[in-house]
Amino acid sequence: MPETLTPSGVLEKREPLVLFAFFQPVAGLDRFQPAGFPEVGHVIYKAPRSNGAVENVCIVDSAASMANHLEALCMRGAHDYELVDDLQGMPYLRCVTGKLEDGKLPPEKREVVVTSLTEGHRIASTYFFGNRPKKTLKWDGKGAQRLKDDGTLCDKSFGDELAEPDNFGIKLDGEKKAHPPADKWWNVFKTIFRYDPNSLVHGVLFPQWQIKIPRVLTAHLEAFGASRVDRSGVKFDRLRKTTSGQPIFAVDDATAREIRATFILDTALVRSFGRKNGDNTLGLGDEQKKFLVALALWKIEQLCKTPYRFRSGCHLKCAKLSDDKGQEVTIDVDIKSAVNQAGFQQPSVTDIYWPWDELKRKGEGDEDQEQKPDEEGETNGAEDEEENE
Repeated sequence: MPETLTPSGVLEKREPLVLFAFFQPVAGLDRFQPAGFPEVGHVIYKAPRSNGAVENVCIVDSAASMANHLEALCMRGAHDYELVDDLQGMPYLRCVTGKLEDGKLPPEKREVVVTSLTEGHRIASTYFFGNRPKKTLKWDGKGAQRLKDDGTLCDKSFGDELAEPDNFGIKLDGEKKAHPPADKWWNVFKTIFRYDPNSLVHGVLFPQWQIKIPRVLTAHLEAFGASRVDRSGVKFDRLRKTTSGQPIFAVDDATAREIRATFILDTALVRSFGRKNGDNTLGLGDEQKKFLVALALWKIEQLCKTPYRFRSGCHLKCAKLSDDKGQEVTIDVDIKSAVNQAGFQQPSVTDIYWPWDELKRKGEGDEDQEQKPDEEGETNGAEDEEENE
């Protein structure tokens, strides 16, 4: 009999939870298209095995790409930025624009640009945090203000709101050495959970404030016993309206003995987000921590429940879900109940306003604000960018 995983059971007993999902192409196909880069293609490396043998392993999707896929499951569609029904009431941020009317922007006039579920930096994105030139590291005053309940704008950026004593409690704001005091980290966890709990699940980085929270849920997709399949494509310019002519281009596919997704849920990290101190709770409470685990399990369940298109040539279905001991498992999570019991404040959606002209303008020092990657070429959960297909 498969083992049933519940949020409370995982949070109490598993450290960490490791799951394997075994995928296969739909329609009985042999080939699939891994993630890759222009002029490089996808990555196949030789992994050591017992008795000195090696096996070709293909990286189908990295941890960054898998985070993007798991977050996409929260939205109604690729171009629909509303949450799915199951997650209604879960907080997240929206960057909105529109024409102010008497200093207000009513809900029906708001045009959604991006959300914290579609932006790589999540809650730490400039779209929500505000533009801060390198010379001053202070908000430039030209956008990123939270819209109040009555539709008026706050007089400071949302980033400056986060820095306030009741939130992150940042000292020396505007200087490179700014960071939250040790006793304010509980507020950091609570504030991020209040506005965008998804950022705690997939990791977030505020480099200017020395706030770096790694991923609770890490996933990657690999193919074992992989072989490269080289094929070509051609672009036809029948109307001859471009200068490209009729180019022939290379396309890399792959075949494999096994396609396997690995999910690692760091329950110890979740527990570190809060604890009891006598009659008081520091950081997140039990129901809030349970929600983070429930959200992670729900994402895994949704990815494995029906065939999922990772990219145009990579439409896969899950054949089996098991733990790291080979025991087949099922996931039992009532995400609607978890949302209700997490105690989220209302309204759950926070709108951050930018004038349209400022969204189109390149900010001063944009190049300097890019977050520097770690030794693996990623920002450790702070920016999850999809590789080119």
